[in-house]
Amino acid sequence: MRARIAGLSLTVVGIAGLLVAGSLRSPQAPVARTPAALETEENPAEPDEWMLLQRSTQDDIPANAFERAVKQMKAVAAETAETDPEVAEKEWELVGPSNIGGRLVDVAVDPTLADTVYAAAATGGVWKSTDAGSTFAPIWPSDLTQSMGALAISSNGTLFAGTGEANNGGGSIVYGGTGIYRSKDRGVTWEHVGLPDSGAIGRIAVDPTNPNRIFVASRGDLFRPGGDRGLYRSLDGGDTWTKVLAGANEITGAVDVAIDPVNPQNVYAAMWETIRMPELRVYGGMGSGLYRSQDGGATWTRLENGLPAASQAIGRIGVAVAPSTPNRLYAIVIETDGDFLGFYISLDFGSTWTVIPTATSTSMSQSTFGWWFGRVWVDPVNPNHVWVAGVSLVSSLNAGLVWASAPGVHADQHAMAWDPKVTGRVYLGNDGGFYRSDTNGLGTWTKATYEPYTQFYSVDVSQQDPSRYTGGTQDNGCLRSFDGAAMNSFGCGDGLQTLINYNNHTIYYGCSQYGSCNKQGGGSFGSTTSNRRGWFTPVEFDPNDPNIMYYAGNRLNRTTQGGGTWTAISPDLTGGPPPDLRYPNYGTIQTIAPAKTDGNRIYVGTDDGRIWSTPDLGQTWIRAEDPTLPERWVTRIAVDPADEDLAYATFSGFRSGSDTAHVFRTRDGAATWEDISGNLPNAPVNDVVILGGALVVATDVGVYVSRDAEEDEEGRHWLKVGDDPPLAPITDMRVHAATNTLYAASFGRGIYRVELEGLEG
Repeated sequence: MRARIAGLSLTVVGIAGLLVAGSLRSPQAPVARTPAALETEENPAEPDEWMLLQRSTQDDIPANAFERAVKQMKAVAAETAETDPEVAEKEWELVGPSNIGGRLVDVAVDPTLADTVYAAAATGGVWKSTDAGSTFAPIWPSDLTQSMGALAISSNGTLFAGTGEANNGGGSIVYGGTGIYRSKDRGVTWEHVGLPDSGAIGRIAVDPTNPNRIFVASRGDLFRPGGDRGLYRSLDGGDTWTKVLAGANEITGAVDVAIDPVNPQNVYAAMWETIRMPELRVYGGMGSGLYRSQDGGATWTRLENGLPAASQAIGRIGVAVAPSTPNRLYAIVIETDGDFLGFYISLDFGSTWTVIPTATSTSMSQSTFGWWFGRVWVDPVNPNHVWVAGVSLVSSLNAGLVWASAPGVHADQHAMAWDPKVTGRVYLGNDGGFYRSDTNGLGTWTKATYEPYTQFYSVDVSQQDPSRYTGGTQDNGCLRSFDGAAMNSFGCGDGLQTLINYNNHTIYYGCSQYGSCNKQGGGSFGSTTSNRRGWFTPVEFDPNDPNIMYYAGNRLNRTTQGGGTWTAISPDLTGGPPPDLRYPNYGTIQTIAPAKTDGNRIYVGTDDGRIWSTPDLGQTWIRAEDPTLPERWVTRIAVDPADEDLAYATFSGFRSGSDTAHVFRTRDGAATWEDISGNLPNAPVNDVVILGGALVVATDVGVYVSRDAEEDEEGRHWLKVGDDPPLAPITDMRVHAATNTLYAASFGRGIYRVELEGLEG
């Protein structure tokens, strides 16, 4: 996240009347919204809105949609292994990067094994280090959801992983979690042990005196009310779970929990009222608050007496107990709009609280999106030494009177843990990866050297040298594998589209969110014309001349100079953002496809389900009116390199109980379309590549190939390509022609490649 991309005003509504039959629908009464006029460069929307809209198409993502898609994926994989083992046995190779890292949401230190620490990546599963955090190896099954929320280890070495990230925003909300998993062998094997409808897990706390007593803070599904939402307790090591603290309403869950290490009957839990839909965002309310149990979780009392009283203004809360002095607690309170509200201290087990007056919005580094953090940590030896997660990692040595930022670490903090076996050793996880300090966090932090769990939006590869590749990443900019000893950044905020000139790889491009692009290798990118630009703004080369490029907001722009001067060649090709939609950047072109055999023919697809083509370089535009096309987000269009009338379009969105497809084909220049989705899993399709007589598609649940020869009257038949990469969404693909290799970008597990021999048809 960046401060400038998280400043949306809060949508707060009365929840009564919105909950109908267990589903949140558009309200009948007037609702305060963020008008399109307020969506400016300083106040744009957030990346998770972009991902939500793709997958929901202005409706709920169906319950258990991801789990059903995974079952369908496994069925296709089993059939592929039986009918075409050559495809099933394709081996994906991790290209990298290994030195960049990505968002870590939690860390846990092994209680007995030296130098052993575990980390949970936002959409990259669970990782283990046996060298004090220098290098990491994956220990999470590749066929489970890679979306993680929390991690904990008991005194007997049992690991617990809570799936589904509870940090609202940031782009990682591709799909929620599937519950709690347990490993009794430190990550060698895992078993699902409950809360399948928890959506997202904010925190797991294990009683340090009793490894069988565990608390789980379940925030709940971000996109629908109810489910396994609230604070849960297990007394049998995770075999069974009981809800011990329910929310005040169907959209309130638990996001943090802390146990008194001396008297574990004292337990503290932070509740958070939150729900998200395309036209609605609630990040706080009357249900948000801090609670205490003094009988091990049997009964609970809401804590006030110095804390803010219940109101619609109360958002996320983080709480921590000082291990050496457990009567002392610290809490951070965030307003519903993401602003910092206050930092509080209690010296009597939470009975009374005092606000720290020197803790200000600036000193606490919450920017305008404090709901992205919500963590407090206390030095296990010094109760006056307290840390708070923010854009910067901030700490105080005098219980909050004076604050300082830790230098030398990436922005946006989420996880911190001390190693009880090594004095002064503390570990940190943030949006840039994993860090270690051996000076109690007061000196230099050392970054991990091998952590391949980066979230990629895009990938490109040099056609002259496949060792030169680029990619755009969430929170880690635009990356390149060259001009440095390791993969390194060449600018961008969040990195989105990257391109390499296919005739001259010394020229390449990188774009930040909302289409702010730069050109490397000489010259400037120049200015473009559009009223709106999407989070991922597409930029494409002409297939015959890389100096001719196309850029699209809600209008299509063209340059013949590789940048510099651009000319708009279309009107607004979208319907614009609906007046009740929270994402005012909606209403943009999302894919551009120039034809190789006809330089005047261009296809585009929009986020509101429109496909257009021009036969004369933009003088006229023809909208595809075929009623069989779905009204949902068009993710990619690919034109056959030998026939400008033959093209393929892919669509995003989960589907359940309907025949809405995800891959369509036209043979007549977009006049008519046919569904060729066949046996593909019911999951978003993010990209399509033409390989001679075959198609390859990238989805949220794997990569699939279909050959022309395997098409019959029932449509295309699809095969799953290999067992890997792990189950993070594949967002983009590129083919390196000379080596016949496919490169794939995953959102959470880096870039992979696979040899195409045997796939071409």
